[in-house]
Amino acid sequence: MLKRSRTAFLIGAAAGAAATVLIQKQTSEAMNIPPEKVLKKVKDIFKQNGPVDGSWIQMKPEQINSNGFPALVYKGGISRPGENGNEQFEFSADAKTGTLLQVQPV
Repeated sequence: MLKRSRTAFLIGAAAGAAATVLIQKQTSEAMNIPPEKVLKKVKDIFKQNGPVDGSWIQMKPEQINSNGFPALVYKGGISRPGENGNEQFEFSADAKTGTLLQVQPV
């Protein structure tokens, strides 16, 4: 009898832990800025230095290591006219604030 109640307790505890992790993940993703707003913010920054021809953003944020700290980011790209044809850039933007963290030419 004691073995069954211990097993039932462990199953309940495991189910509770799994539910907690799932709810936490969904809640943290719900607090992210929509990727479309992040892309508009990044495009506005690039437009300060000239026109933008094209842009894209991943719809699902990913975890990266930024300066030794974990960060949830959207990755995307921007293209704009340059002196020798189109210039292309890839960027990472914080999913919670929309702040541009990295830009690198492709």
